[in-house]
Amino acid sequence: MKITVNFDITPEEMRKLFGLPDVEGFQRQLMDDIRERMMAGVEGYDPMKLFQPYVSGTMASWDMFQKLMTGTTSLPKSSGDAAASEAKK
Repeated sequence: MKITVNFDITPEEMRKLFGLPDVEGFQRQLMDDIRERMMAGVEGYDPMKLFQPYVSGTMASWDMFQKLMTGTTSLPKSSGDAAASEAKK
């Protein structure tokens, strides 16, 4: 048996149905801020400096993830490992 149900609702109604926040005001403010920064620094426009305040933590996380995946760094040792190595000495 196959049952199909169609809902004719707007994205705003769907967002309210699932209890998700309305982020339209935040997005508008963010885009206005980016636009102001771009217009203020058109001569020396540097995209990385423009988005630095918004993605600095994210960039660091990705950098750590890339280093971990390429094997250029390892995860920090837990305090239990340090205690075990001290016990051996």
